[in-house]
Amino acid sequence: MKKLLALFTLLSVLCGLAAPAFAEATATPAAAVVTAAAPAPAAADAAKPAEAAATPAPTPNKGDTAWILTSTLLIIMMSIPGLALFYGGLVRSKNMLSILMQVFSIFALIIVLWAIYGYSLVFTEGNAFIGGFDRLFLKGIFDPATGSVANAATFSKGVVIPEFAFVVFQATFAAITVALVVGAFAERMKFSAVLLFSALWFTFSYLPIAHMVWFWTGPDAIKDAATLATETAKGGWLFQKGALDFAGGTVVHINAAIAGLIGAYLVGKRVGYGKEAMAPHSLTMTMIGGSLLWVGWFGFNAGSALEAAGTATLAFVNTLNATAAAALTWTLAEWLLKGKPSVLGAVSGAVAGLVAITPGCGWVGVGGGLVIGALAGVACFWGVTGLKKLLGADDALDVFGVHGVGGILGAMLTGVFNTWDLGGTGIADYVNNKIVDTEIGAQVWIQAQAVLTTLIWSGVVAFICYKIVDLTIGLRVSEEAEREGLDTTSHGERAYSL
Repeated sequence: MKKLLALFTLLSVLCGLAAPAFAEATATPAAAVVTAAAPAPAAADAAKPAEAAATPAPTPNKGDTAWILTSTLLIIMMSIPGLALFYGGLVRSKNMLSILMQVFSIFALIIVLWAIYGYSLVFTEGNAFIGGFDRLFLKGIFDPATGSVANAATFSKGVVIPEFAFVVFQATFAAITVALVVGAFAERMKFSAVLLFSALWFTFSYLPIAHMVWFWTGPDAIKDAATLATETAKGGWLFQKGALDFAGGTVVHINAAIAGLIGAYLVGKRVGYGKEAMAPHSLTMTMIGGSLLWVGWFGFNAGSALEAAGTATLAFVNTLNATAAAALTWTLAEWLLKGKPSVLGAVSGAVAGLVAITPGCGWVGVGGGLVIGALAGVACFWGVTGLKKLLGADDALDVFGVHGVGGILGAMLTGVFNTWDLGGTGIADYVNNKIVDTEIGAQVWIQAQAVLTTLIWSGVVAFICYKIVDLTIGLRVSEEAEREGLDTTSHGERAYSL
């Protein structure tokens, strides 16, 4: 508990240092962040001058739609079976089914909650911290009288995709984020507690962070400085500051990592931790799961371009290169320090690279992507060895060491490598319809604010959610059940025949 309080104190101090910047003038918003739904045609027409009413509404491109749906399928694959097998191989055999069940059930739970209220609270107008209720139960998207589906904006003026495609794409982001958390407290938490915590944390952490970082109304209404200010003011709090997060460095990885770390402290260490062997029971399963994660991550990152165009290809190549670089640097670091390169190290390095490149995959050039990946391999290797010992938590599957360290590194380096001088893309100027450069120092400061906001918001919310669960149904299984294994005590099944 002392270490947990110390962690909160450190985060609070850092937030205090960042506070003056929160009151500064809003920066020009970034271009490639996830968009909100475009208004229905009737509402959009009503907002136009009469002479422009005859302008035909944008029509979704079939190639863009197909790419988003394909990307969604890839993310589902990286969640179940990818993440499930990756985590499942890392636990002891007596808990294999329990971790598979947790990931699978969380994915299903969040998909349902996303359709009921999650999508609406992230991607509709409300305030700077949370959206509204216009899309509860996904209402207003499908018109049964005409058989038409509303459109969602992308990052290009006049380019749209069917809103349902955007809904399901973003649903998979929410589901895998919540599922990531369970790796930190694997092998000792009640299944009912996992589900209750997941619902609470999704509602009060994932949804606000996603809205703060990713919500805006799209580019089409931006015509001049006045409309830029008006539309920016409708966006999420961190979007208004110009935070760059292409595919989820803050929203997904840092968000999940700090929630997992808090859980590792509050649930407590596994029985026998530090005294008994707790080696992964199947590195074969972990290798298969990690490989599925790598393949599926192309949907995660390149799909976030929302169009089958050049930015998607940049995100794709950065995802490929950074992951390979991180796998090599982790392997090399482990080889030098431990004497032997391991399969677990190689696949963990690959995941570290995937995590680190996520926030900047569409914002940085090829050189920047390679550097981010190479640094992530070394930094996350330290995260699961040196940092883990310093923190003193039983983060069973190294959620913070990989997703926290990698996410923070990637988010900060996105601010460095976005500039033209280092091969980055710059950001879109929708007033003058051109691309403009960013200044490293200013953008890094904005990125730091996004990182700190996510750490503190998610950390505090997670702490409260764990306490609510503990006071109602209890967090942890009994010592006897833990020793026997959650497969039999929680689910009445065994992963392997004796």
